[in-house]
Amino acid sequence: MNSRNVQIRARKYVLTKYYNGEPKESDFEIVEEELGELNENEILVQALYYSIDPYMRAHMHLHKLPIDMIGRQLAKVIDSRHNAYPIGCYVVDSFGWRSHTITNPNVPYPKGDGLPLVRVPDVSPHPLSISLGILDVPGYTAHFGITEICKPKAGETIVITGAAGAVGSHAGQIAKILGCKVIGFAGSAKKCEYLVNELGFDHAFNYKDADIIEALMSVAPNGVDCYFDNVGGDLSYKIMRQMKRNGRVAVCGSISTYNSVEPAKGSVLQPIIAYKELTLKGFLVYRWADRFENSTNTTLKWVNEGKLKYKEEIYYGFENMVKALNSILRGENIGKAIVKA
Repeated sequence: MNSRNVQIRARKYVLTKYYNGEPKESDFEIVEEELGELNENEILVQALYYSIDPYMRAHMHLHKLPIDMIGRQLAKVIDSRHNAYPIGCYVVDSFGWRSHTITNPNVPYPKGDGLPLVRVPDVSPHPLSISLGILDVPGYTAHFGITEICKPKAGETIVITGAAGAVGSHAGQIAKILGCKVIGFAGSAKKCEYLVNELGFDHAFNYKDADIIEALMSVAPNGVDCYFDNVGGDLSYKIMRQMKRNGRVAVCGSISTYNSVEPAKGSVLQPIIAYKELTLKGFLVYRWADRFENSTNTTLKWVNEGKLKYKEEIYYGFENMVKALNSILRGENIGKAIVKA
């Protein structure tokens, strides 16, 4: 039943200027929006955690301004007229950077990405926030990118770039579970140590100071079977040079170019692709939406069995959303970046 007796004013980020280089506070306005009463089957939620992801930088230029900022959030139901979503339960949906939202769980949120609202399962003894990371879109991206695009076989060698991020760290661990030799590239010695010592990667290299070709030849002298590409750019070109004939490449992202002011320029890949008969496939994880629940169950089982680890970088405060986004674009975080409201 609707029990609210006070009016709620939601705060939200509205993008008013297209990014030029790094996102800036001045690209946004924080505005207030008065929320009305609930209709039948609607719920009122309050954001607890916000997911911060690289695609937030890459995708906003596709939209007409001004536009409410996009993104996933984990929220608590604080008022309800829906029997399946009582006050006190938790949900995940693409409500964006806003503090409060009224939504009907029976239909996709109109300003979201078309994915259905998810009621958060019991994840204890783990924190609720993993429902935005390994149990949500980053986890699905890693899971299906590895199992459906790369399709590695036990004993094969796979390279992961952006390997210490939310998607890359998960993807590498799944490849290890499947019996692969896993090589990661990340942007600092600390990240590389984490990949090898904590997550069980076979090798990890700092792409900023390593000779990429030499590094790969030293640990994969026979070449690379699969490449999970989060980065793009010259690093990807050099990795693909070391791939075996009929190698597979899952193109997940290109974070190396997201903040570029000028159009990115890169080495010509076509001769390598043709000569080595490589298969490159870009993907968006939404194509497997009907299998997300199975992915969640599998991932949670692996976590509880100690086969898969996670790390969260938590930023605090609604006013620090842009700072958190820039932090991941600079490669400052390890694991999943989240803002706690």
